[in-house]
Amino acid sequence: MTRTDTRVSVSRIFPAEWAPHAASWFTWPANPDTWTDALDATRQALAKAFLAIAEGEVVLVNVASAEEAEQVHRLTDHHPDVRCLHLPSNDCWCRDHGPTFVFEAGRPRAVTWNYNAWGGKYPPYDLDAKLGARMAERVGVPVDTAEITCEGGALETNGRDILLTTASCILNPNRNPGLSRVGAELEFKAQLGLECIGWFEGELDGDDTDGHIDNLIRFTAEDRILMPESLDTAENQAEFGRLSAECGRPLTWEALPEPEPLLHEGQPLPCSHMNFYITNACVILPAYGGASDAQAARVLKRHFPGRTIVPLDCRHIIRGLGAIHCLSQQVPAWDRIRLPEDDFRAS
Repeated sequence: MTRTDTRVSVSRIFPAEWAPHAASWFTWPANPDTWTDALDATRQALAKAFLAIAEGEVVLVNVASAEEAEQVHRLTDHHPDVRCLHLPSNDCWCRDHGPTFVFEAGRPRAVTWNYNAWGGKYPPYDLDAKLGARMAERVGVPVDTAEITCEGGALETNGRDILLTTASCILNPNRNPGLSRVGAELEFKAQLGLECIGWFEGELDGDDTDGHIDNLIRFTAEDRILMPESLDTAENQAEFGRLSAECGRPLTWEALPEPEPLLHEGQPLPCSHMNFYITNACVILPAYGGASDAQAARVLKRHFPGRTIVPLDCRHIIRGLGAIHCLSQQVPAWDRIRLPEDDFRAS
């Protein structure tokens, strides 16, 4: 594996999530400080997602031990396309500690973002800080280390020319003290090859990420966006207007219903249907047991008519303060990719 200068000069493509995947990557939940008495139920729910995703692509799962691998295999009925890799971690949020895969001149590269556990909130994170590069190595992809600190959940792309993010996360002193919006945009454009960057405002109650965009605003097509009605503010509408002018075409948005609030030990949990995950065969929709689950599924079906909408009960998963998109990381499809075999499967 080679490391290169982060200041790239050639055009890059950051594929949209709906572009074809070679695999979906996860890290198996194991941290008792994150999950306490919800750990087993979280694993069972996530295994159901693995089986749905494996209908259309390989599922790679980072585990720390043969015991964890056996849990994965047992809960997924030893599905041949659910593969466990010996890549230990501190926690399970693969969207954030995993690499961001891009294409440069048709060849894949991986960008890692100086992960620091959402501003140093949850030490230790030494294993997770190295995990993105180790994952890239397992699929034979060279790595560029970005000059800024952020997480994959802070980045939303249309796969063509637009990146969406939030200043509350990227410009937060707990990640990038002294970083300006201009400086952040230069690095994003260099690493991701996107010319238009939208900065939106919003944060869920109970969100410990300082406002990850993947809980707030999501693309479903190059010029089409979903967001909850609560984000339809004057500031965000002004940013939509500015972004439309910058990219030279109108952007449209539709509201996705918001779930009823859930509390744990009196504290709000960051429930959001926006945290859906798009795979080759299906869209995994975080469900929370209320009427909004079916409403959100109907909206997503209109936006993704060729994919099955799979509601996933996230009432245990959300106890860790994230849902299915936070747990996942897509590996874009490319020619000649050789996905790793299972490190623990008996031959």
